[in-house]
Amino acid sequence: MPQDSTPPTRLPTTLLPAATPLRVVGDVHGDARAFAMAVATDRFIVQLGDIVDYGPDSAATLRIALDMLATGRGVFLLGNHDHKLRRALAGRDVRVGPELAATLAQLDPDLRRRAAAAIDRAPIWLRQRTADGASRLFVHAAFHTDMLAEDPPDIPPGRVHGVLARALYGQTTGRLQPDGYPERVLHWVDHIPPGMTVYVGHDRRSTDGRPYLRTGRAGGRAVFLDTGAGKGGHLSWIDLPA
Repeated sequence: MPQDSTPPTRLPTTLLPAATPLRVVGDVHGDARAFAMAVATDRFIVQLGDIVDYGPDSAATLRIALDMLATGRGVFLLGNHDHKLRRALAGRDVRVGPELAATLAQLDPDLRRRAAAAIDRAPIWLRQRTADGASRLFVHAAFHTDMLAEDPPDIPPGRVHGVLARALYGQTTGRLQPDGYPERVLHWVDHIPPGMTVYVGHDRRSTDGRPYLRTGRAGGRAVFLDTGAGKGGHLSWIDLPA
């Protein structure tokens, strides 16, 4: 597939109207069976990104996501694994580890084309004001105050920086953990404004299999919904009123 020459038109950050009951779904990572259960609802789905890799059937999870988009029943955010898949499909120079290699092997040409187009349009974050005036923000990895004042910038062909890096990869220290992954910290939670709840995936912070809730010093809250789907855990979701 040729490399892109123009940035994609992504869905707006204000896609979610106030009077919409939601189901927020954590990282799927190829767990198609659980994802099919999660989307079996009349609620509007907000899936927090990382649809592919690790689990047994990334192709099926992509098809479920594409059907969800086509029928207007929900949306998925851009996760770092989805971003990496899109770059690989565009012929960019990415490190293809075993998880991404397995995903690529599952995708036929038509699914590659459809998945690339959908990932190109995936929102990087979404905002919603509830009927009672509370504020919600949905993003794959972590919050940044710039997300309150502006729409996401275009994603460059190379490495992402600033607010885009925060959205896709979280807040990192520049050091590696013993498992070889970047060390991530949660200082960003302290900057969530009072009255706002931020829903994220990416970080598996739960110790009991349920979504992990953390309140910051400013009074805002973060809810972590990655509970290890596709990686030996399970898929979590949470239903929110309008």
